[in-house]
Amino acid sequence: MAVGGLLALGLALLVREIRRHRRAQLLTELLAMFGPVAARAQTEPRQLVAWGDVAATARALFPDLFRDLDAASGGRFPFSADLIKRSHARWTAEWLAWEREHDLEYKIRADRVEAELARAAADEVSNLRARLSAIEQEKLQRYQERYEEYVLLGKAIAELE
Repeated sequence: MAVGGLLALGLALLVREIRRHRRAQLLTELLAMFGPVAARAQTEPRQLVAWGDVAATARALFPDLFRDLDAASGGRFPFSADLIKRSHARWTAEWLAWEREHDLEYKIRADRVEAELARAAADEVSNLRARLSAIEQEKLQRYQERYEEYVLLGKAIAELE
């Protein structure tokens, strides 16, 4: 009976040690997987959104591990509220920079055609006006496409908060 009790105790200790080791291994794997993603999300907001669902799934599968990771990191692991805000701010800044470049690019193109138009012979006017109209249409189309992307990603980032 004593031998059986010692075996049971030894087996229980072995199982506990295996579970502790597996838990440590899972924590290490989660850190290794999400650490680089969190770093990239600071400079590439699309990464944050792309990995958001993966993080939510992992959080649902391993809630105890994520509680420990949250406590150790001092925020919601892997994407803290601060990281999400910085990523959203970066996305907005990128949009504003793109918008300025976009406007300048099309202003330069339109100015060139308008300069040609000012010097054009009567038979060239209609062709140049058509080019000017095409430039304005292209500008609007590109703006609308990019704005849609800006809004969708901005909303996706905000939903992570």
